[in-house]
Amino acid sequence: MRYVGSLARVLLFLCVASSAHPHALLDHANPRVGSTVASAPMELLLWFTQKLEPAFSNVEVRDSNGARVDEGHAQVDPSDGSLLRVALKPLPTGSYEVRWRVLSVDTHTTEGRFRFIVGK
Repeated sequence: MRYVGSLARVLLFLCVASSAHPHALLDHANPRVGSTVASAPMELLLWFTQKLEPAFSNVEVRDSNGARVDEGHAQVDPSDGSLLRVALKPLPTGSYEVRWRVLSVDTHTTEGRFRFIVGK
């Protein structure tokens, strides 16, 4: 019977541990993921589910030819540690891919990509 109690404690621990999300996942963005915007944004904003380590978090925006169209120097917002922002060059009508890679304050790295369209 003592094994049943130990087994129950192990199962409880696994359930609690698996329900935690230790990674900074993309919560939302502006422009929104997969959206079409009428006018070109001047800045890309990415909100994550955890605070980020500024020195190890980055984002790039590329046009359909693969050329970078962001100004570089992505920054974590000083007043909101879960917000990563980067200025954009003037964007003509077209499709753009956002590629992000971030390190959360709990030392887990995540990355992803999505597209948005500027135009009609």
